[in-house]
Amino acid sequence: MARRRDLILMLAQAALWPVAALAEDAALPDFETCLRGEILRYEQAVTAFAPTPAEKAGYPLANVAGVEFCGTVGIVICDRSEEPLGCQKALAVEQDIWRARVLTELPDPEESEGTDVEKPFAEILYAQLFHLAHGMSAGRDCAGHSPRMEMWCRAREANGRLRAAVIAWQVARHEGKVAPAFEAGWIAAPDPVRPRARREE
Repeated sequence: MARRRDLILMLAQAALWPVAALAEDAALPDFETCLRGEILRYEQAVTAFAPTPAEKAGYPLANVAGVEFCGTVGIVICDRSEEPLGCQKALAVEQDIWRARVLTELPDPEESEGTDVEKPFAEILYAQLFHLAHGMSAGRDCAGHSPRMEMWCRAREANGRLRAAVIAWQVARHEGKVAPAFEAGWIAAPDPVRPRARREE
């Protein structure tokens, strides 16, 4: 029980640091570092809380707001840089590379017989998210803007594609269809935890 309480506190603190990071005029984490933190926090949450009765009503652990935050941090870093356009173009490419990595982890949806009413909710949800994550753009969504706004838009669109892939992965991970991200090798393993100092007797 104490372990779970400590983990809840750690996750709560982790959720607050993004707000402080943007509020302060300090160095921000690069996109890869930020995304790694979000994926590892998700892995912690799955380990600590799944499965619980609350999750049977939906998917409170499937949330990609942190991935969107990382994209926003990347844009802020680019805005502060000497070459915002080139930086945001590189950010869009980087996010599409990460999307491709996540997509390679997604297994094909199971083809089971029966109507959607008869199928498990997780199966239906995963199939929809799988196809959404593999969707193609309908065209140049960011055309017609100024060069700077177009590159900002392209970075945001790339983040949206990445979010679609990550949320599909989250459901697959939640259902035990894929290995932890760091075991699969597409995210660096967590840093070793330093043991707590013992109290003096």
